[in-house]
Order: sequence, then C-alpha cells, then structure tokens
Amino acid sequence: APAQTTPAKPAAQPAQDPATVVARVGPETLTLGEFERQYRIFVGRLVNRQGVPYSDEVLPYFAEYRPQILDQIVRQRGILQLAAAAGVKSDTAKVDAAVQESRQDFESDAEFADALKSAGYENEAQFRANVQEALVSNDYLAKLRDRFKFNDAVVAQYYRSHVADYRRAAEACVKHILVKDDAAAKTVQDRLKAGEDFAKVAADVSLDPGSKDKGGDLGCFEQGVTVPEFDRASFTGPLNVVQQVKSEFGTHVLIVSKRTQAGVAPQTEVDAEIRRTLADDAAQKYVTSQLARIRTEKFADRVATAAPAPEKK
Repeated sequence: APAQTTPAKPAAQPAQDPATVVARVGPETLTLGEFERQYRIFVGRLVNRQGVPYSDEVLPYFAEYRPQILDQIVRQRGILQLAAAAGVKSDTAKVDAAVQESRQDFESDAEFADALKSAGYENEAQFRANVQEALVSNDYLAKLRDRFKFNDAVVAQYYRSHVADYRRAAEACVKHILVKDDAAAKTVQDRLKAGEDFAKVAADVSLDPGSKDKGGDLGCFEQGVTVPEFDRASFTGPLNVVQQVKSEFGTHVLIVSKRTQAGVAPQTEVDAEIRRTLADDAAQKYVTSQLARIRTEKFADRVATAAPAPEKK
C-alpha cells in the first residue's frame, strides 16, 4: 500500500473528462470517473488508518500515489476476469452477510451512511460492489490455494530456511474476572468453588469490558505487556488453578490455562502455517503469470494530476 504520510498539497489542476479511458484490461476499459471513485476509497482507507475521516479536501494530498493506485485497480480487474474464467461467481448471501456485519455496529441507516462517507464511499451501493469484488477475489484465491499441495520434504526445507520467522516470545493464555475489591473477589471465588462456570461469572460481574463478553478470556499474550502484578501471576503462578491478585485496576481472579516458553516453535506446531504460506505464494505466482497473459494498457499520465472534487448530485 502507498506510504501513509501526507505529502505537500499540489497546485489545483483543471478538471478532466470523466469518460477519459485511463486503462484497458482485456475486453474492459477503465474510465477516469471509475478511477476517481476507487481513488477516493483508497484515500479513505489511508486516512482512516491514521484515525482521520475521509473528506474531499484530502484528495490532492495523495495525488502522487495515483499511478500506484491505478496499478492496483488494474490488477484487481484482471483478477476478477481470471475468477470469472475459472467459474467463480458472486455469492449474494455472502455479500449480504458481509454488508450486514459491517452495518450491525451502527444504530441507524443514517449512521451507517455517514460511516461509509467517512471511508470514502459515495453510497451503500458502491460499498456493496466493493465487498462483492473482494469476496469473489478471495474465493478465487482460496480455490487456487487448494490446488497446491506440498510434500513433507518441501515443508521441512522451508522451515529450515525460515527458522528465524518462528522464534517466539514467552506467552501465557489467561482468563480473568476483574472486580472492585477483595470482598467482591471472595464472592467470585465462592461461586467458582460451588461449580459455576467461569465464563458465566465473568459475564455477570467482571468490570473488564474487553473480556467480559468473552467469558473473561484474554487470549494469549507476551510477557511484559500487562501490569506487573498480573504479569507475575500469569507467568510464574500455577497452571489451571484459580489465583487472585491486586493491580491498579482492581482485584483479578484469574486462571492460566497454558504457558509457552520463549524459543523457536517446533516444526510440528507450524506445519499447517508453512503449508498455507507455500500455497499462498504459489497461488500469487500463478495469478501473476496469468495476469501477464491479459492484454493490458495503462495511461498513468491521465491520472497523474490531482483529483477533482466529486460531482454534486
């Protein structure tokens, strides 16, 4: 992706005809108007990653990346053509589910529409079209990955060549219930001793909003990332035994379910990961080779100037 710095704002450029062809990909043409719509989405992603909502005013600041974005759009168009040739079709149910998942965090259609605009989308239809294209691309690549299988010797050789990638820090897998004080912690411990499910008790009383709805599960984390008292209990306390510690946040009732030492993960633990990596690499190389067979023309000079503001509707 283009660098996420904000370059100097270029001088304003005269508006161009949105019907101008800026690329040809196989039988398809890409117009300047279509490019501008995708450019806004790319810029929206970049500024959103920096915690800034999209606005038309930021477009000119990213003008120098327009040729790079054209390259990415052309590649995506080519992948969609390969997917169609391979018989991969859009799944309306999957698209509906993905859109609904994005919508569920907003209380109203108006809030959702505002969020889309803050991400560079003009409307929900444009967002849906992008979701559809992304799902088709993902399904096509998944189909390709399934075609590539690797024997044990290849996997072992990859592991030996990339062993540094599998070095890991010490980790502990922990679940906890955070309460105000020792009195509340005693009540929690009494409930657990009486046989109540840890997840249920966490959902009932935990003051940690990040883990409460996950049954108190904090997942696995590296040593040194939590407050000292909690860290010591997580990395030196007994496994699968209820512990209680105080920290600046309150009193924690916790259980450490698993602990791994720092070092290199054995090949047996990363075998599936290596096979996925090899399949991903093979699929990407295959896609690149197939894209090279699609007749493509790009006219970077036609997108090199600053983007005009979108037309008023």
